[in-house]
Amino acid sequence: MVDTKKEQERDELHRAIWAIADELRGAVDGWDFKNYVLGTMFYRYISENLCSYVNSGEIEAGNSEFDFAKISDEDAEEAREGLVEEKGFFILPSELFCNVRANAANDENLNETLERVFRHIEESAKGSESESDFAGLFDDYDVNSNKLGSTVAKRNEKLVKLLNGVGEMNLGDVKDHSIDAFGDAYEYLMTMYASNAGKSGGEFFTPADVSELLTRLGTVGKTEINKVYDPACGSGSLLLKAEKVLGKEAIRNGFYGQEINITTYNLCRINMFLHDVGFDKFNIACEDTLISPQHWDDEPFELIVSNPPYSIKWAGDENPLLINDPRFAPAGVLAPKSKADLAFIMHCLSWLASNGTAAIVCFPGIMYRGGAEQKIRKYLIDNNYVDCIIQLPSNLFFGTSIATCIMVMKKNKADNKTLFIDATSECVKVTNNNKLTPENIDRIVDVFAKREEVKHFSHLASYEEVSGNDYNLSVSTYVEAEDTREKIDIVKLNAEIKEIVAREQVLRDEIDKIIAEIEG
Repeated sequence: MVDTKKEQERDELHRAIWAIADELRGAVDGWDFKNYVLGTMFYRYISENLCSYVNSGEIEAGNSEFDFAKISDEDAEEAREGLVEEKGFFILPSELFCNVRANAANDENLNETLERVFRHIEESAKGSESESDFAGLFDDYDVNSNKLGSTVAKRNEKLVKLLNGVGEMNLGDVKDHSIDAFGDAYEYLMTMYASNAGKSGGEFFTPADVSELLTRLGTVGKTEINKVYDPACGSGSLLLKAEKVLGKEAIRNGFYGQEINITTYNLCRINMFLHDVGFDKFNIACEDTLISPQHWDDEPFELIVSNPPYSIKWAGDENPLLINDPRFAPAGVLAPKSKADLAFIMHCLSWLASNGTAAIVCFPGIMYRGGAEQKIRKYLIDNNYVDCIIQLPSNLFFGTSIATCIMVMKKNKADNKTLFIDATSECVKVTNNNKLTPENIDRIVDVFAKREEVKHFSHLASYEEVSGNDYNLSVSTYVEAEDTREKIDIVKLNAEIKEIVAREQVLRDEIDKIIAEIEG
């Protein structure tokens, strides 16, 4: 049951947040500017999170008047070591968001102040377990960028507006977790920036409805998992969906991901913190997953969800080491250099636990093209790894209208059949995009879970059927689309034509009569 009042409050909060974020942006492209708004939100969040943590500890110890934000930096230093161990970072009271904001309008060196504060936050984690989670976290928050203004004074004016704008966002008390306000607002802003960004970056953002579907598919029959992994994790929204679907305690060992773009990688780590994921519960790496995978030594993952980039170039057979890489070697062939899609699939399979599920968004071409891609499909089918292929509606993603598919893989299937689901019409139109409703998602997941045959919607194909089709995995090969054209009654149509011809003859006779009269 959805609490409509709460949903309404959430929508109002979102609208207010977007209004602030949009107003702050001014002349800067939204996609570029998001780093400032989201970075400021993060700065506010960790400041409030630390204060709340210290204050509640003091209040429990009977010191009810205590406020970390009001004590001297010298006194606070005594707690540094313990806080870094527990929280992963430390902020001096004078460098907390609320105190920097209070002085911002009168600080003519605000840009330098913020730069120093951010450096101190990152440095506080140095040498501790959380170092990799904080290193370079504020790199994309360039306080001296011309994007903010042409002079220091103009830039500082913008920074004051940023601090005030984010400070005014009504995100509630950190302790009140009834709605995960910071994380929720972050997701919303990312969605808004992506949908307004056109081609400049939004196309790599996975909308919430698709994330929900992937995660639900990957967790059917499970109440908990060891950990969740995304080899192309972007800003981490897909990873965090597992927590929403299963619950916080259900992900025992946390969130793992890899991201090649450093800006997005920083946003992903910020996203983890904003969703109150402890520094010891996530491990996000910034490297090229296909060439330099970072989680070799971790135990395999029970849930893998991903929306990897479509048809990107990669080294492929130009790199002689890759064909012997244990991730790609089993198929005996590498994905084509111009289309890395199936390399991501093979990577995911390699990282997947024997009792796990991988749900990956795919470009449709990989399902039917010949050559190396067909050989990799043959390997996947011959070894019974492909559980289900789902054809999705077009226009679900920002910046691209293509109709994508989902490949679901498992290593311990109970049968050797592949389920095909045609979900092309399971959506509603919202402005220019299509959207999956909760009912659409339920229907797809339900048929998937039951491995059900539904006319014009799903088909459970035997191994022989798939191999007989040359390992073509396009849904349209297996699920016959419903013929929605109007049925024509030939007998009725012939009778109507006969009637028309007869009436035509009568009219001709009439006209001939009139002409004869005129001529006579």
